Amino acid sequence: MRSGTEAPVEEPRISSGTERTPTSVAVRGLAHAFGELAVLADLDFEAAPAEVLGFVGPSGCGKSTLLELIAGLAEPRAGVVEVGSATRPAERLARCAYMPQRDLLLPWLPAIDNASLAPRNRGTPRAQARAQAAPLFERFGLTGFEATRAAQLSGGMRQRVAFLRTLLAGKAVLLLDEPFAALDAITRAEMQEWLAGAIAEERRTTLLVTHDVEEALYLCDRVLVLSARPGRVIAEVSSPAPRALPRLDAVTSTGFTAARERALAALMEGSR
Repeated sequence: MRSGTEAPVEEPRISSGTERTPTSVAVRGLAHAFGELAVLADLDFEAAPAEVLGFVGPSGCGKSTLLELIAGLAEPRAGVVEVGSATRPAERLARCAYMPQRDLLLPWLPAIDNASLAPRNRGTPRAQARAQAAPLFERFGLTGFEATRAAQLSGGMRQRVAFLRTLLAGKAVLLLDEPFAALDAITRAEMQEWLAGAIAEERRTTLLVTHDVEEALYLCDRVLVLSARPGRVIAEVSSPAPRALPRLDAVTSTGFTAARERALAALMEGSR
């Protein structure tokens, strides 16, 4: 981690004032409810540093709520959440970058200013924040769109900018909530392959929520299947396909197909 006297624009990778060495995430005995409505119960799991852990489950089983609890946006009714050594909500929030289902880009701002909102919010001058974001536009296939207003970007471009913004928050843990839910099938497949490469290059501990079993198995090292509300872990499936493979090769392999069938069977059983 570099000192505060060094110029952040010289950092070859994503820079911030926050330590982003990959860290573990542990959940023990977690339960949560909204009033009398129980949404999560008896959750126990751990994500190792730099692991990509996925969650699938029926609608309403508490997947999005789980990410909010890990991020410190709320406190669970019972149990413990640890992000590294942090257990208090504010400490967890300082270590987590949360990307919600909607991209929430500001439509009037150009893409580069949307991407660099995190450093700007930390007090970084606009020119310096843009300089931090600029190299990532080429890496993420956004070259030439820096000055394009968010309202004029395609759905896939908007998601890339939103993910870039999440990375520039400089946090050790990424929490991704249905990042491609609003995209059409072709764009979604393209974005899955793109995100697999981005995750491999930017090593962070990543927790991904999705309704798509195939997406979860392609992007994640392991997938936890949750039951219907209140959500409990009812199965764990490891992905047999390296994310370095082209997506089509990965999802049509024999091992991947078998893993997908196991996950779907668990999901159907847990939805009853």
